[in-house]
Amino acid sequence: MSIELEKKFEAQNILSDKARFPPAAEALFIQIFSFCICGSGIFFTHLLFAKKISLISFLLVGAFVAAIISYFRKMDWWWWAIQFFFPISVFALLSLDISRHYYLASFIFMALLYWSTFRTQVPYYPSKATLPAVIDDFLPRKPLRFVDLGSGFGGLTLSLSLKRADSFFCGVEIAPLPWLISYLRAQIHSAKVSFFLKNYHDMTLGEYDVVFAYLSPAAMPSLWEKAKSEMRPGTLLLSYEFVVPDIEPDLCINTDSNDPILYAWRI
Repeated sequence: MSIELEKKFEAQNILSDKARFPPAAEALFIQIFSFCICGSGIFFTHLLFAKKISLISFLLVGAFVAAIISYFRKMDWWWWAIQFFFPISVFALLSLDISRHYYLASFIFMALLYWSTFRTQVPYYPSKATLPAVIDDFLPRKPLRFVDLGSGFGGLTLSLSLKRADSFFCGVEIAPLPWLISYLRAQIHSAKVSFFLKNYHDMTLGEYDVVFAYLSPAAMPSLWEKAKSEMRPGTLLLSYEFVVPDIEPDLCINTDSNDPILYAWRI
């Protein structure tokens, strides 16, 4: 096993361990803790020195403390930014005279786009444009059944279905908006591809010759267990960028310079 792959396993093992305590919940607790600490500090400062602290200063210090705690908790770098800018953004938006209808529309849009990301730990990751050609070159030259778990807006599945008319391709997506867009794209292109609005845990992977996933480190252990128990011998599990913890892939495919690696396991 290469040193690079060992580091990948170690990093993603840490992330998969955190799946039992979702990062969103951890971030919320950190925010509450940080502002409780800052609030206590302001109270005692006022009590001892009779000094008043402005609301802006309170928000900035609280946001900074939350970002620092997130860093030491080894959360991903984007959580540091979210922890810092979120309370400041909320204050700025509340200060503006914006109709509540815009907030409602934004909430509905984000809910339809990300749906249960906070629970599944699988946010939307757009794959690189080079990926369909790499997968097409890798797939066996025979009719097969291919499923994309977490198919997003359907670009990968559509592209492969247009190149391989002899095979069956389908995508599975849990978020309503990406699923709807992928379904409409399939109708426009008259592609022989199906898109299903469902959780892939509710389907049987044994029906497919190739299972492709671009999920997240948190989702890989359960996906591996499902694949092992349901997929037939000789079938393939493909994962873009994310490895299965402690399970060395049979093949690592460089998709392009500086692009994520495509990992393959033969069941």
